[in-house]
Amino acid sequence: MDSGNYYEILQKGKFITNYKPVLNRRAIFSDYSEDYIIPLEPNAYGVVTIKLRCISNNIDYAKLVCNGETLLMEITESTDEFDFYSVSYRLSNEMIRYHFEVGSAGSKYLYDTRGIVRDANEYFDFRIRPGFKTPDWAKGAVMYQIYTDRFYNGDPSNDVLSDEYRYIGENVTHVDDWNKYPAFMGVREFYGGDLAGVMAKLDYLQDLGIDAIYFNPLFVSPSNHKYDIQDYDYIDPHFGKIVDDGGELLKSDSKDNKEATKYINRVTNYANLEASNRYFASFVEEAHKRGIKVIIDGVFNHCGSFNKWMDRERIYEGQEGYEKGAYVDRNSPYHDFFRFFEDKWPYNGTYDGWWGHDTLPKLNYEGSRDLRDYVLRIAKKWVSPPFNADGWRLDVAADLGHSPEYNHQFWKDFRRAVKEANPNAIIIAEHYGDPSGWLMGDEWDTIMNYDAFMEPVTWFLTGMQKHSDDFRQDLLGNADAFEGMMKDGVSKFMAPTLFTTMNELSNHDHSRFLTRTNHVVGRVADKGYEAASIGVNKAVMREAVVMQMTWAGAPTIYYGDEAGVCGFTDPDNRRTYPWGNEDKELIRFHKEMIRIHKENREIITGAGVILHKDYNVIAYGRFIKNNEIIVIVNNNDCDKVIEMRVWQTGVPRESKMTRLMLTDAEGFSTESEEYEVVNGRINLTLPKTSAVVLKGRQGDEKPAGKEEAAERVSPLQKLEFLLH
Repeated sequence: MDSGNYYEILQKGKFITNYKPVLNRRAIFSDYSEDYIIPLEPNAYGVVTIKLRCISNNIDYAKLVCNGETLLMEITESTDEFDFYSVSYRLSNEMIRYHFEVGSAGSKYLYDTRGIVRDANEYFDFRIRPGFKTPDWAKGAVMYQIYTDRFYNGDPSNDVLSDEYRYIGENVTHVDDWNKYPAFMGVREFYGGDLAGVMAKLDYLQDLGIDAIYFNPLFVSPSNHKYDIQDYDYIDPHFGKIVDDGGELLKSDSKDNKEATKYINRVTNYANLEASNRYFASFVEEAHKRGIKVIIDGVFNHCGSFNKWMDRERIYEGQEGYEKGAYVDRNSPYHDFFRFFEDKWPYNGTYDGWWGHDTLPKLNYEGSRDLRDYVLRIAKKWVSPPFNADGWRLDVAADLGHSPEYNHQFWKDFRRAVKEANPNAIIIAEHYGDPSGWLMGDEWDTIMNYDAFMEPVTWFLTGMQKHSDDFRQDLLGNADAFEGMMKDGVSKFMAPTLFTTMNELSNHDHSRFLTRTNHVVGRVADKGYEAASIGVNKAVMREAVVMQMTWAGAPTIYYGDEAGVCGFTDPDNRRTYPWGNEDKELIRFHKEMIRIHKENREIITGAGVILHKDYNVIAYGRFIKNNEIIVIVNNNDCDKVIEMRVWQTGVPRESKMTRLMLTDAEGFSTESEEYEVVNGRINLTLPKTSAVVLKGRQGDEKPAGKEEAAERVSPLQKLEFLLH
């Protein structure tokens, strides 16, 4: 066989030489993975090696087009299948943007994050920010989100009591029936879940395979969701420890929280606050012993009207050790923490509320350097000893401040404060839409991945909007739309962000994924509670979990999803964990998929490519050198014969792949089965509503060479082998 840029081609039963093939577009590949950017997170002023792959002897040249400079690439590695072109680039401390130019048979092609394209577009360039690093532990980490009040009650002595205080016009209530559905206006009802409850279930989480817990807010707050923080310095004693429980409940005819003396004592008494902080520190220590990280929720755009800085409820007024709140006194040291529209002291309610909500006072950073410094101190405090939290999730992070310029400056300062205190802490932002302006390496590490995971997976597998507010038949099973959404989302990331992005199917703000599988449009207010679980399809849920555990990023399980919890959007998505009534098969499935996720490094920081798509069918590969995973999903309600190429992942053209997981309408199996790869293709029949995970090589297993493999096939197969 000619070793130059020519292939032999079969014509009229004979081989002729000097035929120059067209570019094999499927073989051209580069992305953000560890085999194509070396090192994956290069230092400022260091050298990075960037690679591009093509089929052997198929192109005339490859060039890197980087920041307006064009560099010729050289073949630095060849296998029997591929040539790898490389170039080393000396970095400064500024971000670089690049794409590739490839020449073949007299034609020029461009390659960026979209693949082979006609024209370059800087928006879709690959990007590297020198010095941008995210914690290694967070790359591919399996996270578990806990809404604490609904997880497990480990200490009934700290439960919120009925009539303990008033919240948004009514007295709070304690729920005695753990299995009761959340009330429609359920922010003021409490089930008693606490940190002691999570501590009691650490064995369960460890056995499940969890690497990190993400807690919804834990700080002192009057609501069960706690996104209206009352005191950033302390863990809420209702989640922590109450060591001094004096005071009285509100009397039946009282509407004034100044008379809620039990609540005031519980949340302002430093003995309770310090005991709760100590308990949190002990919790983190115990989690760390088990290899579990702890991420806490930071709500810094707004606080709550109960907050000690505002004190609209006047529960801090007159309490020893507390300054007067800005609502109470114009001369409060916290006056500038907020914007007031009128001079109406004492008890001035004319302050700026986030989206007009007077229970959520907007924090006025531009008006107060002291506020900025206070919050940056909080940012450092909780990731430092003795608490040692492993990161922050940032609520509505893009809304903070009164201008984009201040917002970006604040998050730069926040990142600096957190990373100086704990370089291994992760910073994850809640964000919808294009996050790229915050993901330049000097603000957020990553995001909750709505646009490039939750939404595309939900539309493709269920046709449902993430709140269950709409059903789109045109998006159900639409593989082209799925690929387009995913590629567009990934184009906004860089490698450090991509492999740490929080990939969720459900969370506290959206309907449960299992409920979306029933295609019921609506909310609990108009459909009722039972409708959330009628007609759900666990096989579709398992398909989604397969994708979650094999896609690039940090798969994040919303508590109870693994146990079969259903629910429409907020507040129904905040049902209690069903201890004693768990779907144990679904839990076992999650454990197996988590095991597969962890045992195969190509899933953590490997390359990814869409291999095959059809109506209700998607197949993709994750791979690093000599290690390949193939995932195929058949979301049709009928069996599907799948014939597809797998050689693009590096799977040898003549080899076998081993099945690691099969899930379908009947259940799931981890029983091993082998599938033949012939001429780079695999042929199998997938049952309805199914997904399969296949494993190629293990480690340094060497593929058959072209000549050796070609000896095992017919001349016609040899032709396709050489050209495709």
